[in-house]
Amino acid sequence: MTTPNPHRPWAGLFRLAVAAGALLALSGCASVFLVDNQVQSYARWADRPTPSGAATPIPQAPQVYRFDRLPSQQDQRAGAGQDALEKLAAISLAKVGWTQAAAGVTPPWTVEVSGNTLRLPRAPWESPFDSYWGGGFGPGFGFPGRDYVVTGSGQIVYAPLFLRMETPYYQREVSLVIRHAASGRVVYETRAAHDGRWNSSNPLWTAMLDAALRDFPAPPAGLRQVNIEVPR
Repeated sequence: MTTPNPHRPWAGLFRLAVAAGALLALSGCASVFLVDNQVQSYARWADRPTPSGAATPIPQAPQVYRFDRLPSQQDQRAGAGQDALEKLAAISLAKVGWTQAAAGVTPPWTVEVSGNTLRLPRAPWESPFDSYWGGGFGPGFGFPGRDYVVTGSGQIVYAPLFLRMETPYYQREVSLVIRHAASGRVVYETRAAHDGRWNSSNPLWTAMLDAALRDFPAPPAGLRQVNIEVPR
């Protein structure tokens, strides 16, 4: 029988945490993560009159469009990211029956898509004193509000502020604005916002774009939550 080492009070906990993490990783291979979005949409189809002066009904799929860009989105530094975002938006728009116009075709609609990310060092509700880097190997257990940690070997060591470990938290938003191409009038606007720790990825942005286009082209009024499940 192995005698517990009195100088390593956290060793057993560390081994247990590692084992639990391994089981969680194995069980999560086929799981999904939830992208919860706050969505708000505005439809103004009736604001676009026909040549006869009558209001235009809500357009039914299929429809064709072209992407339009703001001057800031045409900047060379932003071009690659905007290209990638528009490719994902085209996939989401195709799901609701809207496709990009072929070369030489003048479409009735233009679509402007934008995405923004704000990276925070921690979640808004977390204290900057909650998390630390411990010295040596193994996890570190911090004393909230103090610059000391208990390391995996059981030692109490000084850990100044710059050694504290923080897990980034991201606030993201996507928006789509649809205009009548001939007049430039905005006929549809929608945006989806999501907060979380997930790193940027195509599936994440696609989930947000799909959420923004939920109930298109006749969305309900007001802010609503749209959850999208994404395979891990």
